[in-house]
Amino acid sequence: MSIRGKACIAGIYEHPTRKADGLSLAQIHAEVARGALADAGLSKDDVDGYFCAGDAPGLGPMNMVEYLNLKPRHVDSTDTGGSSYVLAVGHAAAAIALGKCSVALITLAGRPRAAGQSQVRPAPGATADAPFEAPFNPVIATMYGAAANRHMHEFGTTSEQLAWIKVAASHHAQHNPHAMLRNVVTVEDVLNSPMVADPLHRLDCCVISDGGGAIVLVAPEVARSLKRPVVSIRGAGEAIKHSAGGRIDLTYSGAVWSGPRAFEEAGVRPSDIQYASIYDSFTITVLMTLEDLGFCAKGQGGRFVADGNLISGHGKLPFNTDGGGLCNNHPGNRGGMTKVLEAVRQLRGEAHPAVQVPNCALALAHGTGGSLGTRHGSATVILERQ
Repeated sequence: MSIRGKACIAGIYEHPTRKADGLSLAQIHAEVARGALADAGLSKDDVDGYFCAGDAPGLGPMNMVEYLNLKPRHVDSTDTGGSSYVLAVGHAAAAIALGKCSVALITLAGRPRAAGQSQVRPAPGATADAPFEAPFNPVIATMYGAAANRHMHEFGTTSEQLAWIKVAASHHAQHNPHAMLRNVVTVEDVLNSPMVADPLHRLDCCVISDGGGAIVLVAPEVARSLKRPVVSIRGAGEAIKHSAGGRIDLTYSGAVWSGPRAFEEAGVRPSDIQYASIYDSFTITVLMTLEDLGFCAKGQGGRFVADGNLISGHGKLPFNTDGGGLCNNHPGNRGGMTKVLEAVRQLRGEAHPAVQVPNCALALAHGTGGSLGTRHGSATVILERQ
């Protein structure tokens, strides 16, 4: 079964906070739900499908459905880390296509800044991988640094090329009043920032922020009754890449599988995409994902992102025009949600005028959750303005 054209995004909302002192996770979920439903012109009583992930407090959908006073006939709490909310769009579209629900609400909330966050991975638990990896005390940045080093070794990618990704994000973030980092930076600024995990500098890393977002998906017949621009789900793909018992190749991501699945369902090619939201936990995440989605050949990502090729109005492929995780926000360490939100703004023509892609009709959003150095989830959605 294909989900192409069988579900539409009718409402979106991004929480403006970047540090949620005084707000609970449940409150943030509720506030973004209210915002997205208002954007769609719907109420909570219209919702018959609810989607969340591991950031939801308590027992996930059970606690949140009660807190929001919803009465869904379909729920889904699949958790693939940062890719969860891109994946949820595909799952919600499938549920609508199957008739399981007709108005699906997806909510995200996180407050790692207000609550405090450690960069050290949790102590070994019940997972089978923990006894093999935990003795090395891996932290998030070092695992991405390992992937960057391998890519440089195999393909000659340089720190200067990675820095261009941050430069492009900063050019976009200057127009976002909510972005945490609004100053435009240069390649030299990135290279001169402190080394965090060789070869990644501080400005190669995303911000840590509180906040959240929500999306309302509806059946096409519901979308036609609403007074909002219609953004249709054209295709979706998902995949899990794991460490294969240690026989892992660090130079590619799960996007090599999720991307082609999404493009096949959508019936389009990478060259048709006018705007791309790419998960940007680190600059290397963007570079590898662009290659794996087919925007350039494997090993050519460095050349592709250099010289401002990702800057809206200047380059060939505008990306993350809200400033992305590198400059804007990364709520709850699950940046997939905001990737979808900015893609919808672009398709509606509601991005900041300085970064709006003219006549944007086809956009892609991609999420990466987990770690490029070990195991991660990948999710890709292709969206179209009707």
